[in-house]
Amino acid sequence: MSVSLPRLAFLGTGKMGGAILRGVRRPGVDVAGIRATTRTEQAAELLRADGVEAQSLEVNPEANAWAVAEADVVILGVKPPYIVDLASSVSDHLADGAVVVSVAAGITTEQIEQVVSQPVVRSMPNTPSQIGQGVTGVAAGSRANSDHLQVVSDVFSQVGDVVVVDEDQINALSAISGSGPAYVFYLAEKLMDLAVAKGFSVDQAKVMVEGTLLGASSLLHQSTDSAEQLRRAVTSPGGTTEQAIGVFDNRDVGGILEEALARAVARAEEMAKGS
Repeated sequence: MSVSLPRLAFLGTGKMGGAILRGVRRPGVDVAGIRATTRTEQAAELLRADGVEAQSLEVNPEANAWAVAEADVVILGVKPPYIVDLASSVSDHLADGAVVVSVAAGITTEQIEQVVSQPVVRSMPNTPSQIGQGVTGVAAGSRANSDHLQVVSDVFSQVGDVVVVDEDQINALSAISGSGPAYVFYLAEKLMDLAVAKGFSVDQAKVMVEGTLLGASSLLHQSTDSAEQLRRAVTSPGGTTEQAIGVFDNRDVGGILEEALARAVARAEEMAKGS
């Protein structure tokens, strides 16, 4: 099914901004227009070679103003410490009906609303968006309505699933799905290390661990059973898996995860305060 999107501006096309940009340019997506800005001219040249209207700040210091001038959706794709300053720098050039979208962790819509008069939507995509299998949380600021949320959701749905939440949930979502890939990669890293320590080659460890994680994730996604039911199906009473799960329970892995998420949320709140 084809999707129609309004005019988009990407201010910053790093890993995340670049992933979203690629997503909205895939077959079946009809975009009214795309403009993008980059820090270096080399990066802008690569985008232009791929058919994207792009300018670099290196060559044109007013590139961001050029990009947002006619945009309906403006995606601020820079690191959190620079988001508010970037929004402020383009505020006089934004169209009246534009929606401003932040992809930065820890920066509230209220902080951005202080420097722009347009509606603001906060988003939190994760890195699997780079392969079209991301999860993005979106939350409306005080001026954004359901139509604004819908158009932003339409943009991010091109790189995966979208979850609409209240803004007071976005830090928790960030700790779960935003940071979540790192937890999976950490588990993979440790399992590979253990496999090598048990005498398997690096290539064998890679096949075992990557295949297991991919297969288990796919089964969880496709099955009608819950994660608990699938886990129990592998955990035969008196068997080897039961012994391993027992170690996890004895070490309170659930409590460890709870503490980890709490620390991630706390850090997001600190970032919002500028610390």
